[in-house]
Amino acid sequence: MRFLKACRRERTDVTPVWFMRQAGRYMPAYRKLRQRHSILDLCHHPELAAAVTLQPVERLGVDAAILFADILLPFEPLRLGLSFAAGEGPRIARPIEAVADVERLPSFNLEAELGYVFEAVRLARRALPADVPLIGFAGAPFTLASYAIEGGASRTFTKTKRFMYQAPDTWHLLLTKLAELVGGFLAGQARAGAQALQLFDSWVGCLSPEDYRTYVQPHSRRALQLAGAAGVPVIHFGTGTATFLEDFAAAGGDVISVDWRIPLDGAWTRIDGKAIQGNLEPAALLAPAAERDRQVRDILKRAGGRPGHIFNLGHGILPETDVAAVRAVVDLVHDA
Repeated sequence: MRFLKACRRERTDVTPVWFMRQAGRYMPAYRKLRQRHSILDLCHHPELAAAVTLQPVERLGVDAAILFADILLPFEPLRLGLSFAAGEGPRIARPIEAVADVERLPSFNLEAELGYVFEAVRLARRALPADVPLIGFAGAPFTLASYAIEGGASRTFTKTKRFMYQAPDTWHLLLTKLAELVGGFLAGQARAGAQALQLFDSWVGCLSPEDYRTYVQPHSRRALQLAGAAGVPVIHFGTGTATFLEDFAAAGGDVISVDWRIPLDGAWTRIDGKAIQGNLEPAALLAPAAERDRQVRDILKRAGGRPGHIFNLGHGILPETDVAAVRAVVDLVHDA
């Protein structure tokens, strides 16, 4: 499996490629399912989640599948009131605002409350071709905390940062709880059959290097340690990490996934011998073919054929993307 070999920085026949959000709204088959099922319905029914997981493997020829799920699913057993509003993204009905909110977060049995995710892993792994590994995933402690405190998505993360600065002890209590939850959730997916894991820290780039080191890095490290103990490769993904990439890599992970805001070759010199994943701008898939392909070739040139590069985007596929453009990138990467 070339993807797993690249995670271990072993030489591969061609550069492996997969895409974040490769199973999603840009795919006609997924849109058809969404006409009948909400996002949470798809996640809660393992057979549907497994079917969505397989769609891009069959259509695109990617080298890995990533489980169809959502990083906020643990918010349901945490009793935070998770819902998804059409066109608006996630909403948290009971956001975390004070120490009492953190203290009353319930402990729960992962298998009992999130067993449907593990079952989706088992079903997807059973249905996938033997040479296509399955990636499990979870949201990182900081990114989950930001959703829980903001009550949904945010552009400024003002509530999150105010909470972090004004109540540091409560902040660390919250992230300690989330790190244990996330690490256990990832390890559970590995036990169910996931052959690699990815920790998504989608919003960590809003922080300064000092704040990352002080308020976030120890908790990411703990989650990654727990995930790594499962014995499968772990990818550590974040956006906007260029200003603290060394610290981000030091938190852990076998593979560091970087976005398009930093040249891949420059990033690779800064991550202490780890494998690297990335880093095409998602909007490049909307560009004319000549420009899209130029950017793909530039990334491959910067990787220089060195073992340990996994081609991906710097974030998820945009809903407006043409499936044919994604397939063209897969073919270009494999043929290079």
